[in-house]
Amino acid sequence: MAFRPLAARPPAVLLREAKPLKAILGHAQRLAHLQRLLESQLQPAAREHCHVASWREGSLLLIVTDGHWATRLRYQQKRLQRQLQEFEEFARLTRILFKVQPPTVQRSATGHTLDLSNSAAQTIQATAEGITDPKLRAALERLASHAKQRD
Repeated sequence: MAFRPLAARPPAVLLREAKPLKAILGHAQRLAHLQRLLESQLQPAAREHCHVASWREGSLLLIVTDGHWATRLRYQQKRLQRQLQEFEEFARLTRILFKVQPPTVQRSATGHTLDLSNSAAQTIQATAEGITDPKLRAALERLASHAKQRD
């Protein structure tokens, strides 16, 4: 008796039918809806720095990217709470908590990149050939090889 794997199903079907995935999708959609409501009441500059983390038992937990924005939002907390309570979804809102959590994705440095010409790469390679220290020689050869790949 041979093992026959189940036929692959499209992701959309899995999300609608599999109970754990359906629950996760529902929770994600609910948080996205709450995020849109929150953003409608925030200043445009603050929207990218504030995200809904959880909403349960009258407590709204917001993740803020840095202390500066957390302080600004704490000053506006009472106004924000009153405005959010006007929405049916936040009718039982009793408090707003702020947690500072810097973004986990590091933004790439937009600094100046070093461009080496072919002649510079040849000079580095020639210098590396005259070096007796193996680590320094290997580092110079790597540098020269990267410069050659770029040109």
